[in-house]
Amino acid sequence: ACRSSADTAQAPAARKSETSPLIGDYRLGSSPVIDGDTVRVEGLENSVRLFALDTEETFHSKADRQEAKQDFAAYLRDKRGNRPRPVKAATPMGEEAKDWAERFFEGVERVQLESDTAHKTQDRYGRTLAHLFAHKDGKRVHYNLEAIRNGMSPYFVKYGYSKRFHDAFSRAEAEARAKKRGIWDPHKKAYVDYPEREAWWTERADCIARFERRAQHRSDYIVLTDPDADETLNANLGREVTVLGSVQRLDPKKTLVRVWLGKRERNDFPLIFFDRDVYHRSRLQRHRGELVTVRGTIERYTAGKYETLQIVIKSTAQVQLCSLPQPSHNQTK
Repeated sequence: ACRSSADTAQAPAARKSETSPLIGDYRLGSSPVIDGDTVRVEGLENSVRLFALDTEETFHSKADRQEAKQDFAAYLRDKRGNRPRPVKAATPMGEEAKDWAERFFEGVERVQLESDTAHKTQDRYGRTLAHLFAHKDGKRVHYNLEAIRNGMSPYFVKYGYSKRFHDAFSRAEAEARAKKRGIWDPHKKAYVDYPEREAWWTERADCIARFERRAQHRSDYIVLTDPDADETLNANLGREVTVLGSVQRLDPKKTLVRVWLGKRERNDFPLIFFDRDVYHRSRLQRHRGELVTVRGTIERYTAGKYETLQIVIKSTAQVQLCSLPQPSHNQTK
């Protein structure tokens, strides 16, 4: 079944100045397709991660390829193991998505990249996050939209709804489902847990949308993955703020526990628990990878050459876990 709220959710409106934020016009790189949702262009140091897409993985291991060929259902169960959430795994459908991308770019020399909003230009790993447009057969074609329409990817909302193309992406996924294209074809060797994935992603997207609505016109609400998060955190030093981030790492020490919220790779934001009982009652130790909102005062901590901004957690009331569906191990398609 389709996700219950993604098709009806009201994505926050982009500001007028962000309705068509051009990143640039680029020549495709040599062998531009990394996989179905990642490409290379000349002039950008890192690869381009295509917004709202999450194609399945391609094989980099002969052992995985052979195991998937012999017993695909057992292969997926083995990859999932006892993990509470769906995982990424290489699949024949991942290979098909890459092949589809290579066909899409045949004869294409230049592409235009646009951001979803001016505040979402890079992902956590420094890759450009973009909508890609190419001229094909005299038309300007939106790659991200066509990939969803052709069943190469679901509408991927784990990191938030698209501000510009939410309705179009939702309709494209509905069309691909109805026509049983790509990942929605029950005969394809693809992930079997998309209902669970999309329920999880939608809960996260709804949490982000609620936070962004509250954050409008407020400088004390900070999305830690925004490019200007460091600047905003510094501007609020000594003030109480609310931050939104995902739990990346847990770092128990003898006298305290650090919980790192995702900001940028190798530059995450620490929450400090001096009271272990408060830490355990926060339930953060069971929510690695999940979104939380945290209220507290920004403090600066310095030890020798090390310096960081942080929030000290004294009460569980400061921590709010995003509402999440119960994990399921339903492995039927």
